Amino acid sequence: MRRRRTLSGRYARTAYLFLTPAILFFGAFFYLPIGNVVATSLRSGPQADQWAGLGNYTQAMADPAVRHSFLVTVGFALMVVLGSIVLGLALAMALDQPLKGRVAFRVMLLVPYLTSVAIVGLLWRNILDPELGVLNRLLHALGLPGQHWLNTAPLITIAAVTLWQSVGHTMVLFLAGLQGIPETYHEAAKIDGADPWRRFWRITLPLLAPTTLFVSVMAVISGLQAFGQAFIITNGGPGDATDLSVFHIFNVAFRARDFGYSSAQSVLLLFVIVAFTLVQLRAGRRGEVTY
Repeated sequence: MRRRRTLSGRYARTAYLFLTPAILFFGAFFYLPIGNVVATSLRSGPQADQWAGLGNYTQAMADPAVRHSFLVTVGFALMVVLGSIVLGLALAMALDQPLKGRVAFRVMLLVPYLTSVAIVGLLWRNILDPELGVLNRLLHALGLPGQHWLNTAPLITIAAVTLWQSVGHTMVLFLAGLQGIPETYHEAAKIDGADPWRRFWRITLPLLAPTTLFVSVMAVISGLQAFGQAFIITNGGPGDATDLSVFHIFNVAFRARDFGYSSAQSVLLLFVIVAFTLVQLRAGRRGEVTY
């Protein structure tokens, strides 16, 4: 018994030894900055040198501009989440078939995800330019009128750009989930006379519940944290139509120079993201199907 305890103690010390670099990394670059933001959120003034307590939080929750940016962000995230699930699953099911060149199509769809948000934003800002943009030139060549894409539906536009960039990654996740479903289930359903649509609803979709949960959680988190799209493509405009929460926090911090107030908004956004994630995880686990 004593020897068993000694061995378990050695294993524990060895495990902590290997975990020490990761603990130090997360402590220095994750937990310490979060603690600094929380401490700054309790202060006010241009240098964040005056004690404010919870004043920044109460001001943020009563600020119409903060509420507007949050509602804009929720609408943006909702479009990205729904689009990621529907398009990602559709592409995964299409490219899971024995089609010629499917590997090349998978790579082509994944390349935008591997490209930085800054490059994608600059690319699409030039494509959507009303005067010199490639898209309007193509419409003119077809005899169709050009559109002011970033003025008529700016939030939908940046959501579509975000979806274009991220759908390849979602497709890969769903593809992995599809390939993990035992083929015997589909063969048994075929023998019972189930058509493809019924097999999708009764077999594929329920068994993809863990993948769908993971995709939706990650899409919500990235959607609520989106910044580069509004900063590079629309600069929050026109007006405040694309004033996403992180972009609004950025403006408060680095343009209005109010670091305490912006830190309080960051902490509130963190709580919102955690709340959304917990709700999704709890709801998703109820619908999971094991096999």
